[in-house]
Amino acid sequence: MRAREPDVVGAVCHDGVRVPYEVFGSGDPTVLLLPSWPIVDRRQWRFQVPHLARRYRTAVLETRGQGGADRPTDPAAYTDAAHVGDALAVLDELGVERAVVAGVSRGGRFALQLAARHPDRVQGAVIIAPAFPTVVPPDFETGSGMVSRRRWLADHAGFAEWYLRLMFPEAHSETAVADGLEWALQTTPEVLVATYTGIVEDCAVEATARSVRCPVLLVHGDRDGIVPLAVSEDLARWSGGELVVMEGSGHVPQLRDPVRFNGLLTGFLERFAPRPAPVVRRRGIGRPPRALVVTSSIGLGHAARDLAIVDELSALRPDLQVEWLAGEPVAAAFAARGECVHPGSRLLVSESAHVESLAGEHDLRAFDALRRMDDILLSHFHLLDDVLAADPVDLVVADEGWEVDRYLHENPELKRAPFAWLTDFVGWLPVTDADPDAVLIADRNAEMIDHVARHPTVRDRSVFVGERADLVDLPLGPGLPTVREWTTAHFAFPGYVAPPPVDRAEARAALGYAEGETVCLVTVGGTAVGLPLLRRVLAARPALVRAVPGLRLVLVTGPRIVLEPHPGVDLHGYLPDLRRHVAACDVALVQGGLTTTMELVAAHRPFVSVPLAGHFEQRIHVAHRLRRHGAGAQLEFTEADPDRIAEAVLTALRTPVDYLPVPRDGAARAAALLAELVGR
Repeated sequence: MRAREPDVVGAVCHDGVRVPYEVFGSGDPTVLLLPSWPIVDRRQWRFQVPHLARRYRTAVLETRGQGGADRPTDPAAYTDAAHVGDALAVLDELGVERAVVAGVSRGGRFALQLAARHPDRVQGAVIIAPAFPTVVPPDFETGSGMVSRRRWLADHAGFAEWYLRLMFPEAHSETAVADGLEWALQTTPEVLVATYTGIVEDCAVEATARSVRCPVLLVHGDRDGIVPLAVSEDLARWSGGELVVMEGSGHVPQLRDPVRFNGLLTGFLERFAPRPAPVVRRRGIGRPPRALVVTSSIGLGHAARDLAIVDELSALRPDLQVEWLAGEPVAAAFAARGECVHPGSRLLVSESAHVESLAGEHDLRAFDALRRMDDILLSHFHLLDDVLAADPVDLVVADEGWEVDRYLHENPELKRAPFAWLTDFVGWLPVTDADPDAVLIADRNAEMIDHVARHPTVRDRSVFVGERADLVDLPLGPGLPTVREWTTAHFAFPGYVAPPPVDRAEARAALGYAEGETVCLVTVGGTAVGLPLLRRVLAARPALVRAVPGLRLVLVTGPRIVLEPHPGVDLHGYLPDLRRHVAACDVALVQGGLTTTMELVAAHRPFVSVPLAGHFEQRIHVAHRLRRHGAGAQLEFTEADPDRIAEAVLTALRTPVDYLPVPRDGAARAAALLAELVGR
C-alpha cells in the first residue's frame, strides 16, 4: 500500500522499448519526475509524489531496465537521447505541452538535456547531483574492481550494496540501504553493464548548460560521494541556475532528507503557479488556548486512552479547546462521541489498511510494517505542518504519531508549538535472535537516541503510559543502553491509563446475561489483522461448549471486520462501551494487544491471549507487562486447534485471579503533565 495510488497507469514504447509511467493528482504545472540509473526504480520519488500530488499533476517515469520496463542489453538502448525520448513520449501521450522536470544523478543529465534541446517543452528543471561526467575505468572490461563487468556479473548483490552505501553516507541509513537492495535486485547485472556503457557519450556539458533558458534549481548534498559538488557549481554558473547545497546530505537527498528537499521543490514550483496566501487564524488577546492531538489510527487503544487524558485535561483547563487529527477508524469513533475532528483528518491515509495489507495469518512483523509506511508517515507530517502553519495552536500532543516525532527531530525549525510525545512502549526489538530485521531495528533505535541527544528541546514532554517497572530491561541494540535505562532518563511515568471501573452486576444485567451464565468474550482490536483468530474461535465453538456447557460466546469484530451471523454466537462490530463487556464476561480470549489485555487486568477478569507472530510489541513489551501483573495465559496461534482453545479457556476459568492492582489515576497524572505546557 502506498501513500498515494496513481490516477493513471500507462506505458510508452519508444524505439521498441516499453517504459511504464504513473500519473497522480491534478493542477498546474505538470511535474515530470525522471528516472535514474536502473540500480533504483521509480520508488526513488515515493517521498515526493504524495506531497506534490496534493497540488500538481505529477507524472513518474520508470527507467529502462527496471520495474515493469523492458530490459534490453544493447548499450544503444540506454543513451541519454533514448531516455530524453522516453520523457517526450510520456508528455505527448498525456497531452502536456510544457512541464517542470526533475531528475537525480543520471536523471539530472536527462533533465538538463531535455531543457536544453527541447526548450518549448520544459518550464523549469530541478537537477539533483547530476552525473557529469561519467568515466568508465580503463579496466572495466577486464578488471576485477568494484566497478567492472566481472564484479557485476559475479556478485550483483555485493556490488549493489557497496554502491548503495556510497549513495547513503548519512547516519542511520540501514533502512534506506535495505530498500535500495530490493530495488537493485529487480534488475540484472547484464542490464547494468549495458547501461554503464550506454551512458558514455559526449554531451558537451558546458555548451548544453549555457543553452538552457528556463529557470533551473540545482540541489547537491555536501556529503555526496558519487558526484562531486563542483559539478553542480559549474552547472549553476553556466545555466544561471540557483544552487542549494544540502548540509549533511549524500547523493539522494530526496530520500534521506525529504522534508527539507520537498520544501525546496515546492518553493521552486510556486514560481510557475504561486499559491494564494493561506488564511491564517491568528492568536489573539482573549482567544481560548487550543490543542491539537494527533492519534495513531492503528487500532483503537490509543483513542481510548487519549480521550481519557483529554477529559482530565479539560477538567484542569476548562478553557482549552481540543481538536483531533486522526485517520479512520479512529476519526469516526471520535466524531460519534461528539469530539471536534480536524477536517484535515480526511486527507490522512489509513494506517490500519496498510498494516492489514502486510499481515499474514495471525502474523504481523510490526517493525517491518512500520518501516514500509515511511511514505505514508511523511505525507501525514506534511499535512500536519500545513495545518499548523495555517491554524496555530498552543499545544501539540502526539500519541505514537511516529511521523511527528521523527520529522520534528530532523527539522526542529518546523516546531510551531509546545510538543508532547506519548507512547506505551519504547524501543523496537527483534522478536528472535534470528530476526531478519535486527540490524534495521538497532539502527532505528540508535537514530531515536541520537535525535533526542541532538535536539533535546523538541519534546517538551515525553510521557510513558505506564510505570518504570513496565519497561523491559533489554538492550536497544549492540552498544546501546537498555530500554529501561534510556527511557527512565528521558520520560515521565504517570502510570497506565485504565478505564473507569464498571459495576459488574449492573453490566451483566444491562447486557442481558443470566445469573450463573458463563460468558466468553472474544475481541481482536481495531484492525482486521485479528480475522484469522475470530475464524479459529468460531470453528472451536463446539469444543468450547463441550468443555463449558451452556457457554455464551460473544465475538467483537471491531470496525474493520464483517462476519456473517453464526448460530449460537453474539456478534458485535465496534463497541464504544467495550469496557462494560470486559467487566461483564467470565473469561476472555483476545489478541495480545496492550489495551484490551490491560482492561481485563484492571477488571480482574481471567483471559487467554494469542499474540501475533512477529509482533515485537505484543510478544515482548506487552508480555513483560502482563507477567509483571501476574495476568493472563498465552496460547500460540499455530497450536490453537479447537481442543487446545477449549482447554485454555477452561483452565483460565478455573484459575483464581490474583493480579497486581492497576492504579486508576493514570489519565489524571498524564493530563497534569500536559496542562503545564499550555501557555508556555
